[in-house]
Amino acid sequence: MNIPITSQTPASSRVLTGKVALVTGSTSGIGLGIARALAAAGADIVLNGLGVASEISRTREQMTAEFGVKASYSPADMTRPESIAEMIAATGAQFGRLDILVNNAGIQYVAPLEQFPVEKWDQILAINLSSAFHTTRLALPAMRQNGFGRIMNVASAHGLVGSPFKAAYVAAKHGIVGLTKVTALETAEEGITCNAICPGYVYTPLVEAQIDGQAQAHGISRDQVVRDVLLAQQPNKRFATVEQLGAVTVFLATDAAASITGIALPVDGGWTAH
Repeated sequence: MNIPITSQTPASSRVLTGKVALVTGSTSGIGLGIARALAAAGADIVLNGLGVASEISRTREQMTAEFGVKASYSPADMTRPESIAEMIAATGAQFGRLDILVNNAGIQYVAPLEQFPVEKWDQILAINLSSAFHTTRLALPAMRQNGFGRIMNVASAHGLVGSPFKAAYVAAKHGIVGLTKVTALETAEEGITCNAICPGYVYTPLVEAQIDGQAQAHGISRDQVVRDVLLAQQPNKRFATVEQLGAVTVFLATDAAASITGIALPVDGGWTAH
């Protein structure tokens, strides 16, 4: 059973009070789940991502009301290094610090290699991989100055294994795991950690729509789609939840995880145990 993260979360669990967290791709789905978990643990939040302005504003207001933290928003375009630089600078100007960076922004496209659109390859590499390089290089000076930093890169099970027709996504996620290791090694003596979280299938509204679409396309039940199509490679036959990924992220941001750095942590129901 999933325990919802609400304003009733005990004060003793607010282990990130006083910290500032930036989560890219956090206006919906996994990123929003992670941002809410960090806010529930007491961190002020900078949201980033696409969406309707009024809905994003409402999300910020709800986060502040539920968790008693500050919540701001950056519309930074993750394909543009100069836009990313403006986001990091604005975070420093508003909050005076940046303690936790979660690189979550990502997109997907599926096609055989010889038919893979070049522009899609470039876009996926820019958003899924290069954006994490730019946020990290720009966030590190402030983290080094404070002697504390937590960088979590949301990779994927596809950062550890491959699948057909996902050339750009798999390449980018493998790259994120490599970037994670290099960042961890370069910051190991400075109170900064960097880790990759590697989810399998996570239940989000986008996945819900995919279940319905696959069921109609194949003429099979929703349960069959979940077990035999989407979770065919996932031994536990259950989706991870955004709340679970949020809890993992919070743990990695705490002092309890100070000696955990440079890892690629599967949250994949056994997928990569094959």
